[in-house]
Amino acid sequence: MCTAAFHISSLLEKMTSSDKDFRFMATSDLMSELQKDSIQLDEDSERKVVRMLLRLLEDKNGEVQNLAVKCLGPLVGKVKEYQVETIVDALCANMRSDKEQLRDIAGIGLKTVLSELPTAATGSSLATNVCRKITGQLTSAIAQQEDVAVQLEALDILSDMLSRLGAPLGAFHASLLHCLLPQLSSPRLAVRKRAVGALGHLAATCSTDLFVELADHLLDQLPGPRAPANPAAIRTLIQCLGSVGRQAGHRLGAHLARLVPLVEEFCNLDDDELRESCLQAFEAFLRKCPKEMGPHVPNVTSLCLQYIKHDPNYNYDSDGDEEQMETEDSEFSEQESEDEYSDDDDMSWKVRRAAAKCLAALISSRPDLLPDFHCTLAPALICRFKEREENVKADVFGAYIVLLRQTRPPRGWLLAAEEPTQTHSNLHMLRGQVPLVIKALQRQLKDRSVRARQGCFSLLTELAGVLPGSLAEHMPVLVAGIVFSLADRSSSSTIRMDALAFLQGLLGTEPAEAFHPHLPTLLPPVMACVADPFYKIAAEALLVLQELVRALWPLDRPRTLDPEPYVGEMSAATLARLRATDLDQEVKERAISCMGHLVGHLGDRLGDDLEPSLVLLLDRLRNEITRLSAVKALTLVAMSPLQIDLRPILAEALPILASFLRKNQRALRLATLAALDALARSQGLSLPPPAVRAVLAELPALVSESDMHVAQLAVDFLATMAHAQPAALAEVSGPVLSELLRLLRSPLLPAGVLAAAEGFLQALVGPRPPCVDYAKLIGLLTAPVYDQAADGGPGLHKQVFHSLARCVAALTAACPQEAAGTANRLVCDARSPNSSTGVKILAFLSLAEVGQVAGPGSQRELKAVLLEALGSPSEDVRAAASYALGRVGAGNLPDFLPFLLGQMEAEPRRQYLLLHSLREALGAAQPDSLKPYTEDIWALLFQRCEGAEEGTRGVVAECIGKLVLVNPPFLLPRFRKQLAAGRPHTRSTVITAVKLLVSDQPHPIDPLLKSFVGEFMESLQDPDLNVRRATLAFFNSAVHNKPSLVRDLLDDILPFLYQETKIRRDLIREVEMGPFKHTVDDGLDVRKAAFECMYSLLESCLGQLDICEFLNHVEDGLKDHYDIRMLTFIMLARLATLCPMPVLQRVDRLIEPLRATCTAKVKAGSVKQEFEKQDELKRSAMRAVAALLTIPEVGKSPIMADFLSQIRSNPELAALFESIQKDSALAPSTDSMELS
Repeated sequence: MCTAAFHISSLLEKMTSSDKDFRFMATSDLMSELQKDSIQLDEDSERKVVRMLLRLLEDKNGEVQNLAVKCLGPLVGKVKEYQVETIVDALCANMRSDKEQLRDIAGIGLKTVLSELPTAATGSSLATNVCRKITGQLTSAIAQQEDVAVQLEALDILSDMLSRLGAPLGAFHASLLHCLLPQLSSPRLAVRKRAVGALGHLAATCSTDLFVELADHLLDQLPGPRAPANPAAIRTLIQCLGSVGRQAGHRLGAHLARLVPLVEEFCNLDDDELRESCLQAFEAFLRKCPKEMGPHVPNVTSLCLQYIKHDPNYNYDSDGDEEQMETEDSEFSEQESEDEYSDDDDMSWKVRRAAAKCLAALISSRPDLLPDFHCTLAPALICRFKEREENVKADVFGAYIVLLRQTRPPRGWLLAAEEPTQTHSNLHMLRGQVPLVIKALQRQLKDRSVRARQGCFSLLTELAGVLPGSLAEHMPVLVAGIVFSLADRSSSSTIRMDALAFLQGLLGTEPAEAFHPHLPTLLPPVMACVADPFYKIAAEALLVLQELVRALWPLDRPRTLDPEPYVGEMSAATLARLRATDLDQEVKERAISCMGHLVGHLGDRLGDDLEPSLVLLLDRLRNEITRLSAVKALTLVAMSPLQIDLRPILAEALPILASFLRKNQRALRLATLAALDALARSQGLSLPPPAVRAVLAELPALVSESDMHVAQLAVDFLATMAHAQPAALAEVSGPVLSELLRLLRSPLLPAGVLAAAEGFLQALVGPRPPCVDYAKLIGLLTAPVYDQAADGGPGLHKQVFHSLARCVAALTAACPQEAAGTANRLVCDARSPNSSTGVKILAFLSLAEVGQVAGPGSQRELKAVLLEALGSPSEDVRAAASYALGRVGAGNLPDFLPFLLGQMEAEPRRQYLLLHSLREALGAAQPDSLKPYTEDIWALLFQRCEGAEEGTRGVVAECIGKLVLVNPPFLLPRFRKQLAAGRPHTRSTVITAVKLLVSDQPHPIDPLLKSFVGEFMESLQDPDLNVRRATLAFFNSAVHNKPSLVRDLLDDILPFLYQETKIRRDLIREVEMGPFKHTVDDGLDVRKAAFECMYSLLESCLGQLDICEFLNHVEDGLKDHYDIRMLTFIMLARLATLCPMPVLQRVDRLIEPLRATCTAKVKAGSVKQEFEKQDELKRSAMRAVAALLTIPEVGKSPIMADFLSQIRSNPELAALFESIQKDSALAPSTDSMELS
């Protein structure tokens, strides 16, 4: 520190030198010192440095002045607050200097200091204090109007200050507003513009009263349509309203009914700058207040359509001329230049650009009007693709791309299948526009302007993604455009990369046959790009070549194009890249992948190039940088149905692959196991035994619980090897089995690993001779259960019994001759009084799996054993026996089902267990085999709908749901009668059964179910609470899994759903518990179910919701019970992401319940659980606050600023909020919450 102080002291001394170079070098060195994090100044050094830098701001040398100003930035964070205030005071004084240069430097200095001040979000008050100190001086400088330069600088600084630190300056907002408003009528245009910007920032942070005052002032100043027009004054006011709209549009909604008609009138004045300002204001209003702009959309649309073609200084070709020009030589069209139409005085292009941007805002903010947009806006935008001004053309393309993105069906099969008819109608209309689009872009694709061609490729890429296959018939035009850009070496490399990227996308969306005639034209320029010296172009071209091979010569259908004329050229180009060693990493990886595709798809046509290609792949396996790509390429080759002969490289490749299994690189291990499995399947006996043994020796270590995915692939490979080379497993079967059996005892065993284990075990006993004896393997599998002390030890996890039972069943299926004997042994173990609980559970679960193939011999004894076990004192044994009774019964319905139904009549005490058995039987049996028993089962189940036990009714509902699937057209309509005539318990059971019919996969019952959903949803009006709760659970399941079932009914359903979110006082009662009174809310569960439905609607039906109405009920939920508040906090965080503008409009109202939660105190003497619940509520509320802060403008809200200040002033809340912000920064956002 002493050394640093001495060094700075010497620098300060040099700064007093008369030599400007000394001063400059010393200031530069000081800058370097101040930028170091380790630098610490004592009080004396701080004072000297500040004094010297302020002195250097008046230096005669401009370069020294500039350096001194730059030093102020890092200095602010190194000195105490009072020193910063000294700097600011001096800069403010300099701003009023007579010297222009000093004023300029002072202005730059103030901006530099303000930009470096820590924001209020950090909890520091320095910025607020400094800004408060200079605000008064800035307002006086602005108001004096003596020197325009001072005014402009002050307005600039004030605008910067308000944008960064507007909310903490609340005390000055009124004086700032009254200072800025007069500047709107300044004779100087520059002053008016800066005042407009500052007022926009002020509007975002001022109080509601001041905002109303500002809006009323601007509206009052606007003349009426018949008043004499002053275009400059009107233009300033409209620009100010546009600025307010962009910065605080969410607050302007209430004024739009009065404002928009006035702006519409001004659009008709003959002033292009005014028209531009009006259209920019409309754009801001549409983006920020889409709902309030609803009534004005037709007029705004009409104005945009009028002005997007407003070009009075140029006469465009007629359609006939255009067609004629398209047939002319392309060389002539290339000579077209927009320069010849340029006119420096022409402002009409700004009007057209503003209209295009306004249309883009309109399309993005009103997806509900898409059908109208396709009829009205799309033709107008397509017609304007011929726009002569490059900037305008880019925005026209942008507006049409927004239309395409809004039309795109949701991703994934589920939502695409669920999408309403309207989407198909939009796509149909879009399909009709494709020829017009291609015709309009034909000349643009060969335009001299690179930007125009980039716009074409972006638009066509989006179009191909929205309508795959729609561009096939226009391939000649597209190929000509692609080839033109690929051959254009005079422009930057960007256009060639864009053309390659478009071609790659096209190969993925259009049928291969469309490319066949054009391959001789396309391939040469692509090959030239593969050899291009710029690595990005080469990498992109290799990706295109790979996609071309994959698309034109697919492996899953016969070849329709002879590859012979092309394969040599493609192979040579790829091999040249593969052999080169001085390449970028990306090019190396792409070349390896491309070669893998070439060999995998066309290996039978490579001829003499095949072996060198394989040798090069082997060589790349040895290279640490390229080995992962090489492993993936080898997998592609091995999986090829062409059965490529890999013997030339197998002996060397397998030991290399074996060594990869030891590497501490998970992606490499996974890729290697996939490659080994593919090689074992395709090469089989060709694999050299010594190399195979080297690979197998590495596998036992991989069959571990530490990485289940690696374990699954390892076991899959072992199963493949058991079929390919069973003798090779002899040496490793012991160690592998030991690890596998240990893995099977894991309670966390995923289904994929269990399935792989079943396949491997079957492979071990399947071959002749088997690798392992069946009886021995069964003994090894079940040993952990049989060796356990009789009911004494801690026991195995329940899931382990199920895993072992599945493996026993898999082994028995592989050795059907052992089935009967195994079943008999299991029955004996189950009934033996000496068997432990674990043995009995395993026996019953195994019988459930193998009993169906055991034959009829032991059925009578099996029934008795199962029935007897239903009375066991062990709950786990009873559950296992119940499960086994149903599963075994499903394999022999004529014998078991009447017996099971009879037992249900005779043994009412065992109803619950027998219903579970019936559920398993209904789920496992074939529907046709159940039809003869349908009526008996139906009657029996509905007799039990009125049981007192809710758990029993739940199982009855599951049984009814499974029974309906046996004959849906016959049974589903019968629910009507039960809903109309049944008692409340019956009605709720029926609705629960309907809920179970809704799955997340397509099902044949879906169309029939959809036709009845409206009737089922009428149960939301049922007088019984439980029925309404069951109906809400059904609705939530439908919204979550199959939105199409309810989407068309939402207008009718939502009012009843929202009704259920309200607290009903008639359902709240007091219960006396000794000397205490306890409040019970019987409507809580129904309200909670309603809010869960609301959350699900956000994920799948957002477009059908009135978000403002939705938010009303979210607001109510923020003040409700603990459970509901937790739900609504999550909902609010999701809403902040999905629809930030409506949330922003009412953020002030949303903050108050959040504040109430965060500042609530638990009563003294409360139990520990109350403190825990309150902590969790605070944490959840803080997460909602953090989510709200991701909305850009929300921090400018004065109420939010006050709440944040309150949080930071409370150490406990500040620490909690800081940890939540860190968590949200590190972890990916939670996009969904499972509620069904």
